[in-house]
Order: sequence, then C-alpha cells, then structure tokens
Amino acid sequence: MDGHAANPGDLSWEAFREFGEVVVYERSKPEEVVDRAKDADIVFTNKVVFDDANMALLPNLKYIGILATGTNVVDLDAAHRRGIVVTNIPAYSTDSVAQLVFAHILNILNRTDVYANDVRRGRWAQNPDFCYWDSQIHELASLSLGIVGMGNIGRKVAQIALAFGMKVNVYSSKDASQLPEGVEKQTLDELFASNDIITLHCPLTPSTKNIICRESIAKMKTSAIVVNTGRGPLVDEADMAEALKNGRIAAYATDVMCQEPPQADNPLFGCENAFITPHLAWGSIEARERLMDIALENVRQFVNNTPINEV
Repeated sequence: MDGHAANPGDLSWEAFREFGEVVVYERSKPEEVVDRAKDADIVFTNKVVFDDANMALLPNLKYIGILATGTNVVDLDAAHRRGIVVTNIPAYSTDSVAQLVFAHILNILNRTDVYANDVRRGRWAQNPDFCYWDSQIHELASLSLGIVGMGNIGRKVAQIALAFGMKVNVYSSKDASQLPEGVEKQTLDELFASNDIITLHCPLTPSTKNIICRESIAKMKTSAIVVNTGRGPLVDEADMAEALKNGRIAAYATDVMCQEPPQADNPLFGCENAFITPHLAWGSIEARERLMDIALENVRQFVNNTPINEV
C-alpha cells in the first residue's frame, strides 16, 4: 500500500511473486485503501491504516503484513475478530537505530556539523592558530547515559555506551538481575535527575505519551541532552521547544515527531539546539534488506499455515 518508504527502488519485490500477482503502490491515501485492496488476499502496509471500517469492506482479506515493528496502524482487535492474520517485522533495525542514537549524540558533543560547515566557509583557512573551537567538547567516557526502556534497541544502545566508557542507567520493568552487566536500574525520577544524556526506547502507550514534558524536563540538568528515536509523542514538542529556548535543557535530538511529515511551523524548527532527522534511523540498506527478507518469510509461513511474527 505504501511501498516507497521501505523500497524506494534499491531493492526488489520480485521474490513475492511466488505467492501470486503483486501490485505495489508507492503511496496510498486513506480514501484509496478500500478500492486498491478490495481484491487482495494479502496486503502489506507501513503507515497506511487498516481500521475496522475499511476491513469490513475487504471480505477477501486474509493477511496484513506490517512492514515495521510497531502495530498501531492496524486495529488488531478488528483483524482478529475477522480472522485476519497480522504480522510485523521485529528487531530488524536494532543496529541501524542504535547507530543513529550515537550519530546524534556525537554530533551534539563534537559539533561536527557546525565545524564542517565553518571549514567549508573558509574559517579555518583564515584562523591564526592551527586549530580552534568555540565551545567545550566532552568525552563520552565522562558522561552518564539514562535509557528509558530495555528492549532490543535499548540493550544495543547500552552495549555501545559501555564500550565508550559511559556510566549507563536504565528505567525498565525488567528486574535488575535481567539487565546487562554494568547497567544500573533507576526510578524514572532518578534517571531524569542524574544523567547527562537521556535516550528513549520505550513503546508509545497511554502511560508513556509525553513522558518528556515540562514537569520531567524540570527534573533534568540544564546541561542534559534528550534523544528520541522511539515515537514522536513520547515528547511534548511545545514543552521541549520552550525548554530549549529558555536554556532549561541543552539539546534535543530526534528522528521522530508527533506528526509525520511535520507542519512547517513546528516550534522545534526554530530552535538551534534541536537536531532533527526525518525518521531515517530504520532506513539503512542493511536494515531494509532484513525487513524485506523477514516480510517474505512471514508470507511464506502464512501460506504454509504456520504463521510467524503474528501479533
């Protein structure tokens, strides 16, 4: 239904043809869903919504493959009630997302983009000294990282942070004995108050929506950095923009926003210390190849009446 994001042309859908006729739509508007899916036994979606209303108009539909880990685009109760099998793609982008977490952190701490642009504009060539910097640069080994959520990505982030020599703390439902060696468990208030960098790797639920807001930011160090590669609504964007502009927090790095694509007047766009990438953490070629391979195997097992990765 929206194949362009996962495969903008550098991968192939050809292998899926072993199961029957394949039609790929680059993008689908909500009003196009029923007409395009009306003859399909199997559909794939990344962000196109399948709710009870449109499933009711798709009597042939037997299987929905979500080309992502999150399942919020499908009304699972309605699908189960109609006997429609739904699968997702778990743990395909762990390395890719964890890598972007540290790309953001290192960019903020080393001001990589700022200095690279300065050099392009000729500032180093005109400098009287052999080097220069305009602000302090910090070693990761001197800092503490607070991780909210300890799933696959949270664990990978912890592993990388420990390799950098960071002190790593986590807020998680897991027992302390289940955490990786070197990782300490904290309450959420402790995590907000004591860590230099806070990174979000929890699912979006009613209890985690706006987990970062005016009240939680008030508990943080003014030098704190918040990183969000989870879900946009984990952060109240208006509160974050206000905190950045008032110097209440040092920086916010995010790959996700409350609305995607965002409105052009989003208040974060006016903050110099907001570092925003366009939901690309999952999009490395390696991660998307894994996604396609898992999606193919999901269909194969469904056709064989042995579904896997069912949600």
